[in-house]
Amino acid sequence: MPEYLPTAPYRGTRDFLPPEMSVRTQVFGHLYDVLERYGYQRYDGPVLESAEIYERKSGQEIADQQLYTLTDRGGRRLALRPEMTPSVARMIAGNAGSLQFPVRWYSHPNCHRYERPQRGRVREHWQINADIFGSDSANCEIEIFELVHDLMRGVGATDDMFVVRANDRNLLSSALTDLVGVTAEQLPQVFGLVDRWEKYDRETLATQAEEIGLPDKQFEKLGDVLGAGTALLDELPEQVKETSNLVKVLANEAAGLVRFDPMIVRGLAYYTSTVFEVFDTSPENNRALFGGGRYSDLAGMFTSQQIPGIGFGMGDVTLMDFLGTHGLTPQPRSEVDVVVIPVAEELAGAARQVATELRGAGMRTSTPLELRKLGKELGRADKAGAKVVVIVGQEDWAAGNVTVRSLATREQRVVALTEAAAAVAELLA
Repeated sequence: MPEYLPTAPYRGTRDFLPPEMSVRTQVFGHLYDVLERYGYQRYDGPVLESAEIYERKSGQEIADQQLYTLTDRGGRRLALRPEMTPSVARMIAGNAGSLQFPVRWYSHPNCHRYERPQRGRVREHWQINADIFGSDSANCEIEIFELVHDLMRGVGATDDMFVVRANDRNLLSSALTDLVGVTAEQLPQVFGLVDRWEKYDRETLATQAEEIGLPDKQFEKLGDVLGAGTALLDELPEQVKETSNLVKVLANEAAGLVRFDPMIVRGLAYYTSTVFEVFDTSPENNRALFGGGRYSDLAGMFTSQQIPGIGFGMGDVTLMDFLGTHGLTPQPRSEVDVVVIPVAEELAGAARQVATELRGAGMRTSTPLELRKLGKELGRADKAGAKVVVIVGQEDWAAGNVTVRSLATREQRVVALTEAAAAVAELLA
């Protein structure tokens, strides 16, 4: 017996059959539409990048544990991109001389991370990325938060289904050093602890805090700070708050778009100030859906020019989980709207001619590739989701006519070939 190769995809990746692809196309089509209505232009880049750009800026977890790397025949160390932001920073830096800043860009790349597959996490995912480059203004934060809300509404969500929780790393740094007594050397590790705060039990967190060098008293104070909400802002120095775009947003009419939350820190190392995450409010899917933030120096890996940026990445896995949780997943589209059926093999060319006319009128139209009896072809058309069939018969075609039939009502009528498109459109409507 021959030894067949497995038909399952590599663990952590997915096949998308036509019905699933139809759902995805509909969902992402809505997102593209929202982004382009805001003036964002679509770009793309290579799936292979220098491993160094992730090792320098994406953070230890990605660089040490999740990066798919390879060495090419020229000895260059490459990686399958785990995210798009370092790539777009490279592209912005490389083309800065020809760009009119600020710029609004978006993309929809597939990304790869060596994760332990589980709900919400796989090893290959697709991600909507949206970024603004070239401005430090708080208006960027406001637009990004408005965009997030409109993207969620674009896929059918209402504002009570999700919440945007935002923080500023500079505000958090001030709180940790001034109120908790964390040293500058401890800050990166404490940031990591804060990022895990809602994922672990208190005993585990206390053990990790002790390993960092925080005694019980500091650990308790850390818990108080992280749970303080907006009241924490009253305890922070004015000079720190004056430089925070997030504080400006919270004092603006856009304040209702976000909720200040000291526990939001984001795991990626390149974030420098504003950070945010979008959470599902349903208890059935109580988790972060996606997030982003501001990075003031990411382009500095490639250029001496200061090009600040802010953006986010919306992954397909958590988004589809969200839609399923709230009953918002669209139904797959049918294969076709119309099937043109010749009653005899010698009429196949005539059927293709009719199909060409209908396609030209914007209708999704197919013809049989292997002719069967009319009854079987009608059944196949029905299973394909067609609403209308056009039957090409010998006598009708000789007279310049075709038969247009509704599969829903079984009503049919003979129409002139010149009127076929209009007759089909009427039935489809």
